[in-house]
Amino acid sequence: MSFRTPLSTARGLGSAKHGVGHWLSERVAAVALIPLVIWGAFAVIRLAALDYYGAVSWISEPVNATLMILTIAISFMHMQSGVRVIVEDYVYTHLGKAACLLANLFISGLAGALAIFSILKVALGGA
Repeated sequence: MSFRTPLSTARGLGSAKHGVGHWLSERVAAVALIPLVIWGAFAVIRLAALDYYGAVSWISEPVNATLMILTIAISFMHMQSGVRVIVEDYVYTHLGKAACLLANLFISGLAGALAIFSILKVALGGA
């Protein structure tokens, strides 16, 4: 027994087979962000009491630098994925959709890379 209408059967259109992967990656990123954001909130509270040199020494610790980079990377990946869904749902012209998706990818990638580079520069160089 098929739940497809005769028109749907005639067109042959069905699932693109990619929806589950996108949905799952968004959920995994969201779950990963829960402990990272909680850690980040406590880190911000702790950093508020430190001066510049204290903050540099704090980010120079390997665990703190690693968790900060993970937080930034997963946050930008999650943001890019969410904006992609919004663009795919609400931008109707093909050229506009392609332009928005490319802009989303490049802006998210560039901003994330700059943030990670900044963390690495401070953590490894100390300045």
